[in-house]
Amino acid sequence: MNSIPSLSISFDLKTASDEVGGSGGVQEGIIHIRIQQRNGRKTLTTVQGISKDYDLKKIVKACKKEFACNGTVVDHPEYGEVIQLQGDQRVNIRDFLKQIGIAKDEQLKVHGF
Repeated sequence: MNSIPSLSISFDLKTASDEVGGSGGVQEGIIHIRIQQRNGRKTLTTVQGISKDYDLKKIVKACKKEFACNGTVVDHPEYGEVIQLQGDQRVNIRDFLKQIGIAKDEQLKVHGF
């Protein structure tokens, strides 16, 4: 697939409340990246487990611009807030999260066929 060139993200992905005493870098937990089959050939990519220190809406906005797809943040009853992106964006979102420093490679678990 395409490798992501240098990103020109002009905004901070951290939430405003965390800037005072933030951990300053990579989160601790595992981030799960899954693909869901919709109808026909349509798919959704879901990202679950990103720390609450990060503003998910800003991450979605950057992903939508970078991957040329649509996306949203949904509130899942079991998993909390989950990012949904249209299409199979598993490799793109994995590389994106590593490149901007949200997670290390061993913290990203990619599921799916």
